[in-house]
Formats: sequence, structure tokens, C-alpha cells
Amino acid sequence: MAETGEGLPEEVLALIFRHLPLRDRAAAARVCRAWAAAATCSTVWHDTKISCECELEGMLPLYLSTCLDHVHNLRLEFEPSREVSRRAAIELLMVLAGRALGLRGLRLECRGEKPLFDAGRDVLEAVHAVCGAARELRHLDLRRLPFTLDDALVLQAARGCPELHSLFLDNSTLVGSVGPGSVLELLEACPRLRALGLHLASLSHAILEALAAPDRAPFALLALRCACPEDARASPLPNEAWAALRRRHPGLAVELELEPALPFESVTRVLQPAVPVAALRLNLSGDTVGPVRFAAHHYAATLRALEVRAAASAKLNAALEELAARCAALREVHCFCVVSHSVLEAFRAHCPRLRTYTLKLTREPHPWRPTLVARLGDFSPPSPQT
Repeated sequence: MAETGEGLPEEVLALIFRHLPLRDRAAAARVCRAWAAAATCSTVWHDTKISCECELEGMLPLYLSTCLDHVHNLRLEFEPSREVSRRAAIELLMVLAGRALGLRGLRLECRGEKPLFDAGRDVLEAVHAVCGAARELRHLDLRRLPFTLDDALVLQAARGCPELHSLFLDNSTLVGSVGPGSVLELLEACPRLRALGLHLASLSHAILEALAAPDRAPFALLALRCACPEDARASPLPNEAWAALRRRHPGLAVELELEPALPFESVTRVLQPAVPVAALRLNLSGDTVGPVRFAAHHYAATLRALEVRAAASAKLNAALEELAARCAALREVHCFCVVSHSVLEAFRAHCPRLRTYTLKLTREPHPWRPTLVARLGDFSPPSPQT
């Protein structure tokens, strides 16, 4: 076991260096040969987070380039409105595309505001390049990319990344350009896919049938975002199709996020009794009480997380109390409106697995912080919320 002049084995140094920011890793590699060997070993780079907002400015490109071969899972952050940050992210993605043999996971996160009328073509072209080169890519997460994703990107992932296990396209764009046809091709090309994030308009009856096929590998997660006009116009999905999918994959969890763009009639089409909803986020411009009551009656066995953004009312308080009484498996609940004391007590009394909640009895300055439930062993009563 090789040791440095300070007496620390290389393996220990590597475990330390893996927690350092990129700039500090580069500095450590220049201290001595032993530190350089530890700072560039695969253990340090297996799971890597790179922030292009500051870390790549003035970085030694040769140092980073030689270490990219060891990166298996990369979380890349950048600010699209800052030219230096954006250019650094694109250059890094293009370098990865040229030598992405070991890349297994890629998560892109944009910080700050997106420039007005910015389609992100340069960024998306770089993502295309990575998808065309990373044949062993298992996980691709584009939820924090604020650009419109399209069929071409999905088809590139289908053709270039046959080993995909998860793909998340449910980002915050207000335009949905991924059609069900390209998603069907993706499912056919990527038989091991077990987690998928989409806008509602990208889903179809045929996709549910494909996921429920007898030869399909176990499917674990379907995240659906309903936020753009195309989602509001999406065709209804039969409850029978959801029931068949649930029978085929008993462990399936569905995450639903309903945004203000969704009119009431669309909400009633989305909320089908057989959908195994594990997480429900309601940020509707219309009625919220109805969906909360619907969840209480139909998702009691599956619901684990609830988030509500609505105006406070006595009817909403009553609906929340009913949901608390029925959904004993809830682990977290977050209501971004003032609730009654009886709502807080209902969740405390009926949800023994609750781990965190945002249930405010009076208005507080934003951001509202959640309360963590303190437990001794499996369960102990939560401390009173202040």
C-alpha cells in the first residue's frame, strides 16, 4: 500500500480528495507525486460534481481532461445567462462526447435565469453529442434544463444509449415538443429502462401498453409533469390501461405534478383511480379541494408525499384532515398556505411514518422551512412546531 510523505495511504487520500471542489483537487494534484496520483485516481472521480459558474475558470484543461476518463456519474451545473459559464459547460460536454466510454450517469442543472428567447441550441447540440457517444450511459437527467426538449433528442438517446435505465425529460419548459412516437421508439431501443420522466403530452395509451408488455423488464418510476398547453390538450388515458400497468409492475410509483396551466377538466382526466400515485404536487389555478379529496379516497395505499400550493380555506383544511386520516403511509406533506391546528394534529396522529412536513399555523416570511420529525427508534411524537 503506497504511502505519502505524511504517512497517509493513497486510498485514504483519495477518499478525502473526492469531497473537494474541482479547483482544490487540481491544487492538491500539484503538491507532490503521491498527492497527484491520489487526486487523479478513479475513486476520486467516480461521482463528480462540476460547477461551471466558478470552478472551470482558470482551470488547467490538461488536468481535467485526463481525469474525465474516470468519471462515471457527472452532475454538471452552469448558468446559461453567463457566457463564461455556458461556454465552459458546452466545451466540457463536447470533450465528454469525444471520450465518454466510462460515463454512466449525466445530470445537467442550470442556475439563475434563462436569457429571454434563448432556445439553448448550443447546449442541446452538446447533449446530442454526448448521447451519440456514451454507449454505456445508464442515467440521463435533464429536469433542470430550461430549454424545450424535442423528438430528435429522444431518438438520439434511443439510438446512442441502449443501456439507459432512467431518463428524465420532465423539465420546466412551457412548450412540449416530445411526441409519444419517439417515446415508443425509446422503449423499444432501451429494454432496461425502469424510470422515465415525461410531460403528460408525451404519454399515450400505446406507451402504457408497451410498458405493460409481458417481456418488459420491471418498471419502477413514472414521473409526469402537467404544465404546458400541450399537456392540457393531451388525450385521456383509460383507467383500465393504468390498472393493467399496475398489475404488471406492482412496485410502480407514479409522481404527478399538476401546474396552473392545467384546467379543471384536464385535472379530472389525469387523476384516474388506478394510477399508483406516490407523490402528488398540486399547484392549480382552480379547485384544489377536489383533487385532495380524490387522492384521499383513491391513493391511500400508495401516497408517500403531498405538496399543495393553494389559498387557505376551511374546505381545504377539511380535505387535508380527511387525507391524513386515510393516507397513513405518508412520509412528507408540504402545504404552502396557512392551515388550521386540527390539520397539523391530524397528520401527527394518523401518519406514524411522517418524516418532514410544512404545515404553518400563521404566516411566516418566505422561504418556509419544513419541520423534521424527531424520532427515537421507529417512532416518537414530533416536537411542537413553532
